[in-house]
Amino acid sequence: MDDQNKNLILATVLSFAVIVAWTTLFPPEDLPIDPAVETAQTLEDPTLPSADPAAPVATTPTEAPEPAAEAPRVAIETGEFSGSISLQGGRIDDLALTNYRETIDEDAAVVRLLKPVGEPGAYFASFGWSATDGIEASAVPGPDTVWALESGDTLTPSTPVTLSWDNGAGQIFRTEIAVDDAFMFTFAQSVENATSTPISARPYGLLRRHGEPDDLKNFFILHEGMVRMTDGELEETGYDDITEYAIDPRERTQAERLDVTESGWIGYTDHYWMTTLIPEQGVPFRSTSKYFDSRDLYQAEAVMPIETIAPGQTTTVTTRLFAGAKEWEAIRSYENEGGVGGFLDSIDWGWFFFLTKPIFALLHYLNIMIGNMGWSILALTVILKIIVLPLAYKSYVSMAKMKELQPEMEKLKEKTGDDKQAMQQGMMKLYKDNNVNPAAGCLPILLQIPIFFSLYKVIFVTIELRHAPWIGWIKDLSAPDPSSLINLFGLLPFAAPEPGSILALIMIGILPILLGVSMWLQQKLNPAPTDPTQQMIFAWMPWVFMFMLGSFASGLVLYWIANNIITFTQQYAIMRSHGAKPDVFGNIKASLKKKASTADADKKEDK
Repeated sequence: MDDQNKNLILATVLSFAVIVAWTTLFPPEDLPIDPAVETAQTLEDPTLPSADPAAPVATTPTEAPEPAAEAPRVAIETGEFSGSISLQGGRIDDLALTNYRETIDEDAAVVRLLKPVGEPGAYFASFGWSATDGIEASAVPGPDTVWALESGDTLTPSTPVTLSWDNGAGQIFRTEIAVDDAFMFTFAQSVENATSTPISARPYGLLRRHGEPDDLKNFFILHEGMVRMTDGELEETGYDDITEYAIDPRERTQAERLDVTESGWIGYTDHYWMTTLIPEQGVPFRSTSKYFDSRDLYQAEAVMPIETIAPGQTTTVTTRLFAGAKEWEAIRSYENEGGVGGFLDSIDWGWFFFLTKPIFALLHYLNIMIGNMGWSILALTVILKIIVLPLAYKSYVSMAKMKELQPEMEKLKEKTGDDKQAMQQGMMKLYKDNNVNPAAGCLPILLQIPIFFSLYKVIFVTIELRHAPWIGWIKDLSAPDPSSLINLFGLLPFAAPEPGSILALIMIGILPILLGVSMWLQQKLNPAPTDPTQQMIFAWMPWVFMFMLGSFASGLVLYWIANNIITFTQQYAIMRSHGAKPDVFGNIKASLKKKASTADADKKEDK
């Protein structure tokens, strides 16, 4: 039994070590970018936009743009959005997600995703053209061009709107904007050439974000910043890293990363929200991430190939814009039915994606059937325990056999005395003769590590858990248990400590306490180890975990409680079926007597 306990302690210490090491091991490694190599690759195809940062792409901000809030606007009304489009630059710069609120309070403000220039945290999408041959730079629409509303008065899923701009030189530029019933806008940019000579121009879409988001988490388990897919390769770059890619800060005010791809997308992702430019798949385009230090401005661009418009002809290029919540169903639909390759990877599944993806898919379908995310987590726990039951069964059978060998191990200890080598050899022979694996007891615990991290990731990053209630006082499974010892769990008229405060880490809620009790009861399936150090570790372990996990999402704590209860039941039943009879109440009484005798001994020593 001592070896079994040592292995259990080793597994627990390893679990804690992994939790600590996670902060440094989990963030994805940034891919090195060689601008010279990328520039050479870009210039191989003359139809692609130049990768030279100095080339006139007409996508750099002007020094003093007119605030878009002052320009005429077109209303947006869908089941997901409310907002407006500014005719300055055709910007989508006013977008609220009507089905999401900032907090769980009924009167909380709705989430505003995009904001116009002039407001703190301005953030918008704009589409335009860059001049190349046969047309002046001033004769193409840019981010600050004021468009005219040609058709439509309100953008809805059934009524697109068309913006137009006549440059007075024989070309008319139009942008037809459509939106579906979820989060995808479609921009059809066209040029009508009414002159007798051909012209060339290239379309682009851009996202501009003034400064970092106010609610930036800066948490190791979550990626926030630029996200880009390039021919099947995902790239995630945080805001701090975007500013580090300047080739020569003395000569350039922006930092860039360039990629030329035929399939992909680029944008910015927050905890639960995202904006993404999606050019036509299968057509080469340049995706660029920039940072303008003088104005603290982040910019993502998708610049398409040069379009040559013959006299009397019209050319149209279509680009999509995702702007909204990172809902699994919607993003999966855009990937599978909309042809946006790898779009589901825009949700930050982490290194254990091979576990987090199927775990969330199963949780999502359970929630559809059950209708409550808390009960779905409990159902998921049961399913996961059934899946790992064969391994757990072998482990618990081995533990039962070791319990049967306990009398013989005690005799061996008396026989070998202080000869540790002889004791070790005798134990190995005893295990071999009885077909017992002393390390088998660690396997279920070790298996729980990746499952625990994967579920932690799922609960933390997926919007489906955000503000999801369970029962009673649990109104948000993605947040810690709001009940507290300080007000006797709501019985006293005192407010609970603010989440994140030092006091909140101590004044834990009901679920963390239940977690500690469930771990403590699970320990009592076996007698306490004889070694005093092991006794102390085992005695403190449940309560250390109780406080350590008290600030975790309540959905994760709920999973851990259910897992402990099921594990206790499985182990008890399997051990009894193999002759071992766990004396839970007897072990509890024995541990209490030991504590009482220890306390009496300490008092005598003090006297």
